[in-house]
Amino acid sequence: MKTSFVCSHCSEKVFIKAPGTQHRNHCPKCLWSKHVDQNTGDRRSVCNGGMEPIGKVFKKDGEEVLVHRCLTCEFVRKNRIAGDDDFKLVENLNVLKELPC
Repeated sequence: MKTSFVCSHCSEKVFIKAPGTQHRNHCPKCLWSKHVDQNTGDRRSVCNGGMEPIGKVFKKDGEEVLVHRCLTCEFVRKNRIAGDDDFKLVENLNVLKELPC
């Protein structure tokens, strides 16, 4: 089983296990992700495009959630923030009132 990956955006080594999330798919250093899932955690996407962190939303319970958009196919996905994500980067993301189409 894979325990880490290299971020395709900043080349940081990223460990799969992270506090606060079960399906780590973004880099804690730059917050970029990769379009690897069709459905959360399945790792079945054929796109594999880079996913830019474009903002954040708040769930009804107050949890902050990252929003990524694929630069290849424009797919938008929400991702839980992990406990080791760069707090300043998360803090500086714009709060989105609605998800882009």
